[in-house]
Amino acid sequence: MIVVMKTGATEAQVVAVQKHVRELGFKDHRIHGEERNVVAVLGHVYPELVDELGVLDGVDTVVRISKPFKLASREVNPYDTVVKVGPLAIGNGTVIIMGGPCSVDSEENVMETARAVKAAGGHILRGGAFKPRSSPYAFRGHGEKGLHILAAARAETGLPIITEVMDARDVELVAGLADILQIGARNMQNFSLLDEVGRAGKPVMLKRGLSATIEEWLLAAEYILSHGNRDVILCERGIRTYETATRFTFDVNAIPLVKRLSHLPVIGDPSHATGKWYLVEPVGLAALAAGADGLQIEVHPNPDHALSDGAQSLTPANFAKLVQKARVLGAAMGRPVAPPIAELEAESRPARARKAS
Repeated sequence: MIVVMKTGATEAQVVAVQKHVRELGFKDHRIHGEERNVVAVLGHVYPELVDELGVLDGVDTVVRISKPFKLASREVNPYDTVVKVGPLAIGNGTVIIMGGPCSVDSEENVMETARAVKAAGGHILRGGAFKPRSSPYAFRGHGEKGLHILAAARAETGLPIITEVMDARDVELVAGLADILQIGARNMQNFSLLDEVGRAGKPVMLKRGLSATIEEWLLAAEYILSHGNRDVILCERGIRTYETATRFTFDVNAIPLVKRLSHLPVIGDPSHATGKWYLVEPVGLAALAAGADGLQIEVHPNPDHALSDGAQSLTPANFAKLVQKARVLGAAMGRPVAPPIAELEAESRPARARKAS
């Protein structure tokens, strides 16, 4: 249910509505619109509540929400969510590109990859310190050591880092070092983990589960949003179908559909979806053409010797080619690739600091 305030409603009237909602035992979520404020009412609402809230001062209308996902829905928030990560803005009409190794293997490889991602115009360094693997005997990451390697790469290049957190007990550790917390496909419905990252106060990228419907995906996002974390990014990374020629099937349909249903930004991951390096570029460009707010690409200086997912990793040279083509496509569509991180940092400095430098 949403309470739409009148244009010109006072701050006191909005606060009074929020207070009344809480006194009735519901949660409230305020949305600041361009012309008016909206208060979302969360919980098991009843029909009579429409009339009860409708008579409060400053209230224009009260509308029941049909979607099972409330906070993720455009019915509650018609405005695109923009997730801020340092000087970056994800979901503001520009394209953000994440690149890096599937797993953090060695400091030398991560540093080399980070420099290459930055040189190509990438914006965020990805890398797995904790790795969920189908086999218990496969390389499962360096854990905390891997986090510190990523942090060292950020210190040198200025690239924010995104890495996966797999266990609710590790959220505090990962949140203390990473800029974005990633929830992998296998953990999309790990509800205790979703609860914990919802309370962590860091942006979260939620990957779609291997066989998840779009509604299930958005309901998983709802868990994070319901704990007060509004900085949620969705990631389409391919779903399991009967097709075996590719690793998964990249659901291009999902990108424009989710952007119609939800205000949350959407990232495409063609690396995991295809499982083949030579398919990453065309499928990634298709994701951008469908409306994705960015891409997450696996990059490794020597894919043949990567400890995980080498077959789907781009070399630094091929990653640079993809970024260049994304620039051309984005410019043609009016959704340009964001400037390099160094330029964004310079623009974000106060005018006095820029003059002094």
